[in-house]
Amino acid sequence: MKKLLFIMVLVMGALVVNAQRTPVKVADLQKSITDNIAKDYVGFTIKDATKVVEKDVVTYDVVVVKGTTQETLCYDNTGKFLKKMEAKSGTAKPAPKPATTKPPTK
Repeated sequence: MKKLLFIMVLVMGALVVNAQRTPVKVADLQKSITDNIAKDYVGFTIKDATKVVEKDVVTYDVVVVKGTTQETLCYDNTGKFLKKMEAKSGTAKPAPKPATTKPPTK
């Protein structure tokens, strides 16, 4: 049991060390990031931003929303667009239409 606990602590420690995430105010984002979003994501607003440091590499994850559509965009430390992240469960999506059932006819 002690070995299992020790291994779990090591794994959790490795996860914490691998990537540090720090919230960033939208006003503190680089101009190149906000300009890119204004140009390529017209009508979207910035919901939140996070500075990610992993293995001495700094990137910014920026969540943008428009209505029920939510995207997470990744930028490097110079503000260059890198990629659009895959949608995670729990993001804003339109609700599915409920199935309609007809009452039995007699």
